[in-house]
Amino acid sequence: MSESKDLMDTLLFTLGVIVNNPPEQRLVIANAFWEAQELVASIESPDGDARPRILACFDQFNKLKAANDLGAAGWMLTAIQQRLTEQDIAGWEKLAAVADKAVELLSTPERRVH
Repeated sequence: MSESKDLMDTLLFTLGVIVNNPPEQRLVIANAFWEAQELVASIESPDGDARPRILACFDQFNKLKAANDLGAAGWMLTAIQQRLTEQDIAGWEKLAAVADKAVELLSTPERRVH
């Protein structure tokens, strides 16, 4: 399988987790997403390599998934976004559009991705 297909499958699964949960559970995912965003913003990458940010997200994702915590979806969404910033995957623009839609479902008026 191609990385693009793997990412799309994971992104669609993550989107499904977001959509298929009630607002109070979606808030758990949203809070984890924003926590992940803060973490990746704090990880410097002088050469533009997103790998350290992605690995940091995977580490937290694995911990939360093992605990059956829905917040894992927020960390996975951030990891996918970080991978897409490298813009070297076939169809990355379409993947980014789907990721943006997922973020919109998590956003409140005071917390929008810029």
